[in-house]
Amino acid sequence: MDNQATKKVCLSGIGGSIGVHTFAHIMHNTDWHVVGIDSFRHKGLSDRLAVYLNDHPQWKERLTMVTHDLAAPFSQMTKNKIGRVDYIISMASLSDVEVSIEDPVPFIQNNVNVVLNMLEFAREAKPEAFIQISTDETYGACATKDEEGAEEWAPILPSNPYAASKACQEAIAISYWRTYDVPVIITNTMNNFSEMQQSNKFPVMVQKWIQNGEKVIIHGEKRGDTFEIGSRSYIHSRNFADALVFILKNLPPHRHAPDAIDMPDRYNIAGDRQLDNLELAKLIGTLMGKPDFDYEVVDAHTLRPGHDRHYRLKKGKLESLGWESPVSFDESLKNVIDWQTKHEEWIN
Repeated sequence: MDNQATKKVCLSGIGGSIGVHTFAHIMHNTDWHVVGIDSFRHKGLSDRLAVYLNDHPQWKERLTMVTHDLAAPFSQMTKNKIGRVDYIISMASLSDVEVSIEDPVPFIQNNVNVVLNMLEFAREAKPEAFIQISTDETYGACATKDEEGAEEWAPILPSNPYAASKACQEAIAISYWRTYDVPVIITNTMNNFSEMQQSNKFPVMVQKWIQNGEKVIIHGEKRGDTFEIGSRSYIHSRNFADALVFILKNLPPHRHAPDAIDMPDRYNIAGDRQLDNLELAKLIGTLMGKPDFDYEVVDAHTLRPGHDRHYRLKKGKLESLGWESPVSFDESLKNVIDWQTKHEEWIN
């Protein structure tokens, strides 16, 4: 797999904040051609692509855009637009936990249909690798902030309809790997953060509150006279994208052996730091030069069924194979804050 110059990757969800950074990372670090697919009717924004393409107009030559609602099967015309592909990154999904709790049926149906249509396309396209992007939330919660976290192939215990829909995607992908020899690789990742992230995500909200001199609201769970504050592990979307490119370049997918009791490859793409929400807010305030902001911890967890206090993935497997996160968490967060300070339209 040394000659990567002629590779072509199909990336679904290219207009999302993770998708667009994956696109940019591929453009910066490979000679691959990208076929980007997005419906632009959920969280995907063509404005994100415009930011990169305005700065790098030469990338347009290596980008084919296909507007398609992945909840519907590909037409033959759409397949012709996509053409031959070497790799498929199946990233597009509805991903809002709150929305999934409020209206679970269409949410789950959408995410199941999305993966089915991507896998059906893969059966015909016969790529070298099909990466199914999944989440730490399929494993369910950790008991404490300092727990080691779920390792690859830990039991699946989703707590909310979003997590369950991603677990469904994993299971369907595994069935296509075994039954139809689709070269599936599953990745589970943590909370992504990045420039151009949607404005209702916690790191963006914190920066906006501090910047405007407003009180920062921290969700916790009342435990006697104290609060237990939820924690997450964070990874910048370009670091996440770097792991995907590393996998595609260096780790050909394991193919199912007839009659074997085996499983496809699975990799945790874990963040560098585990922080509770107050620790993250204080770090953002410090990096903004405003460490003494006003905040309040409110009891929210008891009012939000299906929300887990702590998520964490066990690191090590991917690193043991040679991958390491190229940019530190603190540097990544500082870069995001500085960029969004200069581009306030993305936090307002």
